[in-house]
Amino acid sequence: MSEIGAVIPFWLYRPDLEALDVAEEADRLGYRTLWIGEMVTFDAFALATAIGMRTHRIGLRIGPLAVGVRSPVSIALGMSSVARLIGRPVDVALGASSPTIVTNWHNRSFDQSAARMRETVRALRGILEDGRSDFAGEHVRTRGFRLRHALPSRSVSVAAFGPIMTRVAAEEADEVVLNIVTPGIVARVREAIDAHARAAGVKPPRLAVWVSAAINPGAASYQQLASQLVVYLKPPGYGEMFTELGYGDLVERARAGESYAKLAHDLPAELLARVCAFGTADQIRDRIAKYHRAGADHVAIVPCTAEDPAGSSVLTALKEYTLHDR
Repeated sequence: MSEIGAVIPFWLYRPDLEALDVAEEADRLGYRTLWIGEMVTFDAFALATAIGMRTHRIGLRIGPLAVGVRSPVSIALGMSSVARLIGRPVDVALGASSPTIVTNWHNRSFDQSAARMRETVRALRGILEDGRSDFAGEHVRTRGFRLRHALPSRSVSVAAFGPIMTRVAAEEADEVVLNIVTPGIVARVREAIDAHARAAGVKPPRLAVWVSAAINPGAASYQQLASQLVVYLKPPGYGEMFTELGYGDLVERARAGESYAKLAHDLPAELLARVCAFGTADQIRDRIAKYHRAGADHVAIVPCTAEDPAGSSVLTALKEYTLHDR
């Protein structure tokens, strides 16, 4: 079944506590799923707890969290803490992140991210299922921890970019997550994960896509979208995707150290149009429908807020679509 969810955005130069406003608006409008990632503002579990205290019904999916800097025990403990404190179940999403975050920020190795992901998912599932840690892999080892309140049957999503991580996600995850992609890439990934899952003899995972959206955007909204997108030009996987789309010059400039401000200024509007959803309400709905037709089970809206406080207009515009597809 096609679904729409909401994402807490991490726009540059916006108030940190805007996250709570977006969460409350999505909950008020009846969205069923809210994704809560982590960047430079709040710890994801702390923010999820604050959001849970301010909302009433919306389901929380925490992440993607970088497996290179969080152990299965810390992930399970965070999930359990949030669930107990807010009185609602929570799910989790995991990702490789980037060398900047894993190595430069946290002094951890970014190598073998796909292998670490596979072992993290397997170790985490064991802890969630019966509360105990007992896993010995090449990259992940944990034994003797006991979670007081187990969380069996919680969904584990994996953010995938590149063929190796896509295979791991197809074989291990309940859901594969993509961000900043075209409908064409969604169709290609849908085909790949279905093939990998069949070969492994497992049920194909769901496919979720994050899409930044703005209703009737003006200059400030375009600037907000462009400033965020250029951050993804440099990391592995994303850069190769943008190169494939014909924007290799921007990727080379980003990887050579050019400022994000200059890159955002030069970012062509056509690139934003290929990986975002903006325009009138009908145009945004049509765009979201393309992602669903391409094979996405779930489209998560990252609301542009530069000219739309709390993303209220764009979330409201998609409310009828969301309820219809339930």
